[in-house]
Amino acid sequence: MESVVHTRWRMLAQLPQGEIVPRGLDALWHQIAGRAGRLRHRWHHFFKIAEQILDREKELAPLTDRQLRRLMMALRPRFQLQRDTPDDREQALAVLREVATRTVGLRPHREQVAAALALEAGCVAEMATGEGKTLVAALSAVLCGWRGRGCHVITANDYLAARDADLMRAVYHYCGLSVGCITPQMPTDARQQAYDADVTYATNKEIAADFLRDRLLKGDLHGLPSALLAKIIGRGDRIDRLVQRGLECAIVDEADSVFIDEAATPLLISGQGTNQDQVEAYEQAAKLAGRLDPVHDCVVDSQTRQIRLTAAGRKRLALLAEPQGGVWRGQRRREELIRQSLAARMLFLRGQHYVVQNDKVVIVDEFTGRLMPDRTWRDGLHQAVEAKEGLRINLPRETHARISFQRFFRMYRKLAGMSGTLAEARSELWGIYRLPMIVIPTHRPCRRVILPDRVFTSAGAKRSAVVEAVEQLHRTGRPILIGTGSIRESERLSDLLRARHLRHRLLNAERQASEAAVIAAAGHKGQITVATNMAGRGTDIKLGAGVAQEGGLHVIATQRFEARRIDRQLFGRCARQGDPGSCQAFVSLEDELVKKHTGRLEMATGCWSGRGLRPEISSYRWRRKIEKLQRRAEQAAARMRQEVLLADSWLDDNLGFAANEY
Repeated sequence: MESVVHTRWRMLAQLPQGEIVPRGLDALWHQIAGRAGRLRHRWHHFFKIAEQILDREKELAPLTDRQLRRLMMALRPRFQLQRDTPDDREQALAVLREVATRTVGLRPHREQVAAALALEAGCVAEMATGEGKTLVAALSAVLCGWRGRGCHVITANDYLAARDADLMRAVYHYCGLSVGCITPQMPTDARQQAYDADVTYATNKEIAADFLRDRLLKGDLHGLPSALLAKIIGRGDRIDRLVQRGLECAIVDEADSVFIDEAATPLLISGQGTNQDQVEAYEQAAKLAGRLDPVHDCVVDSQTRQIRLTAAGRKRLALLAEPQGGVWRGQRRREELIRQSLAARMLFLRGQHYVVQNDKVVIVDEFTGRLMPDRTWRDGLHQAVEAKEGLRINLPRETHARISFQRFFRMYRKLAGMSGTLAEARSELWGIYRLPMIVIPTHRPCRRVILPDRVFTSAGAKRSAVVEAVEQLHRTGRPILIGTGSIRESERLSDLLRARHLRHRLLNAERQASEAAVIAAAGHKGQITVATNMAGRGTDIKLGAGVAQEGGLHVIATQRFEARRIDRQLFGRCARQGDPGSCQAFVSLEDELVKKHTGRLEMATGCWSGRGLRPEISSYRWRRKIEKLQRRAEQAAARMRQEVLLADSWLDDNLGFAANEY
């Protein structure tokens, strides 16, 4: 019985307490406390301890494997009893350096040890791409695993979860720990075994979805006593189907993607709907939307991505809908259906926001460029897109449970993370998750050359300039990585390169099966790679023979993204681990960033118009304008995440009696 309680049953004792969003003087106090926390956790503090850990190498290197294991077995009980001291942690990390060297052939350097100390202290560490975050996560996860309550290592995608678990498996086994990996379509018994392991690798979506499923299974059982009572009287069969054993510790790789980019995205557990009449309504809405005038009958708000009907549009819609009857008689319902259909037509573009595969609409993640086959848009939007594409319309799904990633990750007792781009989000990371941010310097001096942005009046002029730049640079033999913002743009550039007889490899959401292999080869001499902004995140790009002497990998961004972090992630593909490299952004006044975040007054006055200007308008003035739009986009996204946080806190305040339902 005790082993059962120790694993999956512990989650029954957890009633996660949401945090109240600080306001007024409380908010000011939290900001001051956050700054104090960041001052206390300076990188040189961790570096001083890391130097002491490295100094122990001379004592440990001569030890045999038996002696090293005996030393570890003496340390482990202190962690299990929660009585480990700072000296114990230093000794443990010194031992783990030697273990990593003997098992996987990697000796953690000073910066990696400092980053592991930062994770152990409950911080988020900014480590440049290529600095070895996979090994850092393993060092910290071993210490958490020794405490016996489980550690979740969160990765950016399923491929990286399986890869990192396999890469570090030898380290964990040497330290007496088990390691599991959660993959999609994994059966319940296999998931239970993976979660019962000391260290579990998974994506944030899999972990959160399993949490919601367990909550639904738990139902009205509140806490461990009621679960034990249900077991005694023979009604504990559903408890045996729980897969998780609680939310103790999480180490999040690519923390900016998980904590920031996906923070406002709710995760839903839903079931099939039953109202068949809705299918006909969506089909009729698609036909009626095609008969409205997009200029006079509606107004498009590109910033909020919403459609508003004008007075003329409402009158015309009422006339068109009058013969339909049914749901079309109600003004509010018919306008809602039409707005969704118009949004599907005008705001959601095939090849940018979604693709069609096997006669199904598959959403493309706007931050990573990856396909999300298990995700659907809410409130009838997905059905509106299906009707627009002439596909079979699936009924809207009924929501059984939901949770935001902001709310979910605040439930962990201990939380830490890493990424190559966190500096821009340091205030938000503290305000939402109470996580201080530490910048870890690179192991070797960075040799990246960042060239000034080139600005163009039209997207066509920008593409032509990109192809010309690629053609000139290709003659030198340097490898080139071109990052695009959408599948459509990557396909267009691929066609232009093909017309110039420039051989290249294309990587986007429709061609991601060989992603790791394509990105890993992007550093070979003469290689041209066109990729969406997924750009092989988490995969190391190593330079081929003779490439470093020619200047290394050159990265071209075909637009500025809505977050500077994403730009830095793309540029971070080059000049890794002291290698040379260069990068440059090509932007135009027709880019999505400009269209979406240019104010109505600015648009009306024509200050963003390219009419009468030469094709290229590169200058300091225009670069500053683009930077201003990026900051505006980041502020809008931050406000959206704050609204989600406020909604979560409202649920805590007003629905506390239903704490078991999320």
